[in-house]
Amino acid sequence: AGIELRVHPTLIPERRLIANVDGAMNAVLVKGDAVGPTLYYGAGAGAEPTASSVVADLIDVTRLHTADPHHRVPHLAFQPDQLADTPILPMDEVRTAYYLRLRAFDRPGVLADITRILADSDISIDAMVQKEPAEGEEQVNIILLTHITVEKNINAAIAKIEALDAVAGQVMRIRLEELAAR
Repeated sequence: AGIELRVHPTLIPERRLIANVDGAMNAVLVKGDAVGPTLYYGAGAGAEPTASSVVADLIDVTRLHTADPHHRVPHLAFQPDQLADTPILPMDEVRTAYYLRLRAFDRPGVLADITRILADSDISIDAMVQKEPAEGEEQVNIILLTHITVEKNINAAIAKIEALDAVAGQVMRIRLEELAAR
């Protein structure tokens, strides 16, 4: 059975070190049980980083091919008999906060309908912005930040919000990660 990995954009606080990775640089934040969060940072694009990776791969292949089979360090240092099948949390069960943006008609009760749908889905609002419509416009942008909730709840709420007559188009959703040490 294959493992399905999902990658998605996520908003993170500007004060976090990983938020300042720029240009051709890459970073990976890993949380370990014993060590907590660790950050791996380095060049991720360009001729020299690519060449370095290719040479490292060739060295690994050669080392494994020429080493005594009984004294090899396993690939990535994993001992096959020490691996375990750790269940992967289904996306519907992921817990995170969300940034939601939508366009709605500027009339009484629309915001109340939206917040009622969120409340009925057990989603608490952290912050909200609604600006006045531009001259001659009948629709406004509404931006909502939620507290941490379960993905299946936000999916159900978005479907109900998009079904409202007063909402124009789709709700844009981005996950929010605090990346706090836990």
